[in-house]
Amino acid sequence: MAEEAFTMIDQDRDGFIGMEDLKDMFSSLGRVPSDEDLKGMLKECPGQLNFTSFLTLFGDKVSGTDPEGTLRNAFCMFDEDNQGFIPEDYLKDLLENMGDNFTKEEIKNVWKDAPLDNKKFDYNAMVDIIKGKSKEDEE
Repeated sequence: MAEEAFTMIDQDRDGFIGMEDLKDMFSSLGRVPSDEDLKGMLKECPGQLNFTSFLTLFGDKVSGTDPEGTLRNAFCMFDEDNQGFIPEDYLKDLLENMGDNFTKEEIKNVWKDAPLDNKKFDYNAMVDIIKGKSKEDEE
C-alpha cells in the first residue's frame, strides 16, 4: 500500500516527490500549504525523496503520530453520506479523471487489495490496512 501512496503523491511520475508533487497532492485535498511549509516537509529527507526515503519517513510519521484522522478526513471528502463508504464506480472515476489520472491498469493493481463491500469502498478498513492494523488488533 505504501507504493500506491507514493505513486499517488508522485504526480509527475519521475520517481521522486518534489515541491510540485506536494502542492498538487495538497491541492487535491483542498489544502494550500505555504511554500515554506512544503520546503520544511522536504527538508526532513536527506537528498531527494524517493520511494525508499518515503517509506522511512512514512513509517516514522505513522508510528510517531496519529495520521488516522487525516487519512479518514481525506476519504471523507468523497463520502457525501458520511457512511464510511465511497461507491466503487465513483472512486474509480475520481482516480481516472482527477489529479493523477491513473490508468485502468494502475487502478486494477490498487483495487486488487481494496476493501470492498457491495461495490462500496470501505475507507475505514483502508486506513486500517495503511496503518498495518488487522481486524484481530481491534478485538
